[in-house]
Amino acid sequence: MMKRLIVIALFLTKTFTVFSQQNNIPMSMESLAPNIMVKNVNETLDFYTKILGFNLIDTNPTSGDFEWGFVKLGNVGFMFQEEKSLKNEYPIFNSVSIGGALTFYIRVNHIEDLYKSIKEKVKIIKSMKKTFYGTNEFAIADLNGFVLTFSETP
Repeated sequence: MMKRLIVIALFLTKTFTVFSQQNNIPMSMESLAPNIMVKNVNETLDFYTKILGFNLIDTNPTSGDFEWGFVKLGNVGFMFQEEKSLKNEYPIFNSVSIGGALTFYIRVNHIEDLYKSIKEKVKIIKSMKKTFYGTNEFAIADLNGFVLTFSETP
């Protein structure tokens, strides 16, 4: 499964590179920060900052009950937007419920320390193990049910 995802990622990288070169468009992709629909932005930001150690970068509004928030740790960023707000912005989501059949795959350093520091505070859905492709990994579900897989290459 992981090899397939890596192949897809490499294919997309090559596809966008070729596309931009073929059309003489000086384009490159700089970063990805998913904007995730959640019930309660404040609670979600608390989970990501207080339990996982992310830094709060921005919110809207700046205080009170947030409709949107952005957290980042290293090169990994997540945006969270309140369900009603996101559905108003993107009506295509009106028939969609919160959640998704996806995982967020996050490469980390010091995975053992991370695992020990959060294992009693989160829902572990895949215990720490060494994979057949040589990484150490574990996975959790956040308070909205999204799966975060943490991985380290020894």
